[in-house]
Amino acid sequence: MDKDTTISNYNHSINIVERKNVLVTGVKKIESFDSEEFLMETVMGFLVLKGEELELLKLDTLQGNVSIKGFVQSLAYVDDATKKEKEASLIHRLFK
Repeated sequence: MDKDTTISNYNHSINIVERKNVLVTGVKKIESFDSEEFLMETVMGFLVLKGEELELLKLDTLQGNVSIKGFVQSLAYVDDATKKEKEASLIHRLFK
């Protein structure tokens, strides 16, 4: 049984406590992240979390759990076209 098959069997959920701590389950991989934005591929699609002073606390690749702390401003699911725009935007910001 490969890793993707194992993770796809898990449920996807998001738990936010006081807009400071976030636990996301069902995460296949983290595409990109910085202190203002996380882009994650979940079993239910791509998820963008935006905020301030975001920090990865825990990454459990076997269970597909991600724990993040910081001030959460927004959470949104995106399609592949929007994901590519986000990645291009990140690269643009890095090489500005």
